[in-house]
Amino acid sequence: MSVYMFPGQGSQAKGMGAELFELFPELTATANEILGYSIQELCLKDSEKQLNNTRYTQPALFVVNALAYRQRNRASSTRADYLVGHSLGEYNALEASGAIRFEDGLKLVKKRGELMSAAPAGAMAAVIGLTETAVKEILQTHNLTSIDIANLNSPTQTILSGLKEDIIRAASFFETGGARYAPLNTSGAFHSRYMEAAQKEFEAYLKEFTFSTLSIPVIANVNANPYQTERIGAYLAAQITHPVQWTQSIQYLLTKGETLFEELGVGNVLTKLLTDIKKHPLPSATSQPDVTTPAMPERPAAMPHTDREQALAELQKKINEWNHNYPIGTQVKTASLDRPIATKTQAMMLFGHRAAIYLEGYNGYFELCDVQPAQ
Repeated sequence: MSVYMFPGQGSQAKGMGAELFELFPELTATANEILGYSIQELCLKDSEKQLNNTRYTQPALFVVNALAYRQRNRASSTRADYLVGHSLGEYNALEASGAIRFEDGLKLVKKRGELMSAAPAGAMAAVIGLTETAVKEILQTHNLTSIDIANLNSPTQTILSGLKEDIIRAASFFETGGARYAPLNTSGAFHSRYMEAAQKEFEAYLKEFTFSTLSIPVIANVNANPYQTERIGAYLAAQITHPVQWTQSIQYLLTKGETLFEELGVGNVLTKLLTDIKKHPLPSATSQPDVTTPAMPERPAAMPHTDREQALAELQKKINEWNHNYPIGTQVKTASLDRPIATKTQAMMLFGHRAAIYLEGYNGYFELCDVQPAQ
């Protein structure tokens, strides 16, 4: 019983795919045509120093992972019993399962990379050496309400996502708590509330695509349950703003009796995480998610469709007008503050239903309707 794992962003390295592009010239040419640039040049030479830029990283990893899967199939007639991918790598798992065509998968990750790279500036950090419970307690104790958990990578590794200054400020709290705190080399607050705008646009883009029945089960990042074909679009959209449930995903596979895990693509990050996950006791069978009715992450109760669409359109209009008229750094006043203070982000849609903005010196968000430009 075997599992193929596909890595995501962060695994990229100059020279990746060197042995693959010549093996699969037709797919390489197709990728070049879709992307509008040479995938070989980007991966092997990176002359323009773009490989670590999200809009280029994601397509590059998708292509290399996809070619590595084909190389693995050429080398052996053995097929995986399950597939799983970390964040971006989930698209490779779905492509390998037959749910997404290579061409469509590449178009999707190209768009995803563009949207995520255009999101408001943010930062991420790895907390190493603490459990998920301990991480949540520190966030709560120190009122770090503007920071989200982005990835639950292993029982002792959690990735945080948020505004850059908040991620930097949080370091001392976690280091005092006994953790190793390592800021990541990213430009955005991925898998967090700050990706709401990207999620909404990507959700609309996903509607242009159709998905096929999976020939191999794929474990979803958002809930650590096997994908259902009819939920592929919903899960891929939700993944942008929700944490990657990697620990639970691997634990689910271990409880199914899977013992052979093979990482395909670039590097061995997932193999190292697997080792850490195996060191810790598995949850009891009764605590495992219900596979027959996979749950989506909780969302606010929905209002009638037409009313909700109208309300969201009005909120988005207010957000767009604010961002057009007032740049970051604008002095504003609110009823709860006794002096004007500068904005530290653009206005944004939070939680899919709330117009909000962050102000200098404050962790929590402010409702946009409560903020007025100082005269």
